[in-house]
Amino acid sequence: MTDFFPVLGFDHLEFYVGNAWQAAKFYETLFGFTNTAHCGLETGSRKVASYVMEQGDIRFVFSTAVGPDHLMAHSVLKHGDHVAVIALAVPDAIAAYKHVTAHGAVGVIPPTTAEDEHGLLRYAAIRAYGDVLIKFVDRTEYHGIFAPEFQPQPTRPHNHTAGLQTIDHVVGNVELGAMERWVKFFADTMGFELLVHFDDKAISTEYSALMSKVVQDGSGKIKLPINEPAPGKRKSQIAEYLEYHQGPGVQHIACSTANIIQTVTQLREAGVEFLRIPTTYYDNLTTRVGDINEPIDQLADLGILVDRDQEGYLLQIFTQPVEDRPTLFFEIIERHGAQSFGEGNFKSLFEAIEREQALRGNL
Repeated sequence: MTDFFPVLGFDHLEFYVGNAWQAAKFYETLFGFTNTAHCGLETGSRKVASYVMEQGDIRFVFSTAVGPDHLMAHSVLKHGDHVAVIALAVPDAIAAYKHVTAHGAVGVIPPTTAEDEHGLLRYAAIRAYGDVLIKFVDRTEYHGIFAPEFQPQPTRPHNHTAGLQTIDHVVGNVELGAMERWVKFFADTMGFELLVHFDDKAISTEYSALMSKVVQDGSGKIKLPINEPAPGKRKSQIAEYLEYHQGPGVQHIACSTANIIQTVTQLREAGVEFLRIPTTYYDNLTTRVGDINEPIDQLADLGILVDRDQEGYLLQIFTQPVEDRPTLFFEIIERHGAQSFGEGNFKSLFEAIEREQALRGNL
């Protein structure tokens, strides 16, 4: 691919939440993240409090407005706790912003330089689907803990890791008819290319269906699947999301691990709840996907799914929504060569989601 828009990787994902301190504790206790930096009233930030949570190469930032009139407070009222910013690390934030806005992107934060004793942090942001922002972050001349106004947090002895390593992909849900427009947007503005396409025949059950396209940057580090609902007998999971999120947004975050059995075991023990998969899924599993290294009985006990493509196989599992609204959830994934997204598991996965929708009265 021609990588005319260089991206170094995910810098961070920022969540807008009702109570950042509580959200940080939730992800520390249940998902094994460590609080590495903080800003708030005591650090000189008069309008927003934020907690930086890290694990492996994953960085989440949980932010809350400290007053009711801030745009962040209005966003939380509309969407609930949600992923508001997808921040990409780039070698030059100013050049990135000029390029994308010249190619049709709508600028939200013009090129900005923040400075403290640790150097210069440059960033800018554009609008993506719904109220999600794509932020470009240039840390070339910045050597602080995260950003100006942030102070490092002392590491506490009880901190633990669940073995999560990287952000594998970030999935967005958009309204019917909008998927193609956003695929074109990422292609035109940032040179992303279509990696794979799933139509409503591939992703469907008796009751509902959806369509999905996956775009990625030239390096392959950034993968952004985009879903839209397809007509069905009943309400699809995408339609349910759009209703409760009040529009398009980030549906789920896939985090990689090198040992999914160990990771899921720790997450379950900590209190993370996962979708339930019928035990019949594991009947003749090796006939369907071939030989794998992991014991089938352990996968069945934990509810971990398996799929294979031409490059290898993958293991994956999906949490229940982590909000009261049936919106944001997480995927844990371990890849053994496979570059796909578990197409062979779509039917089992969406039937499991529909069982949960029925319990909520939303199917």
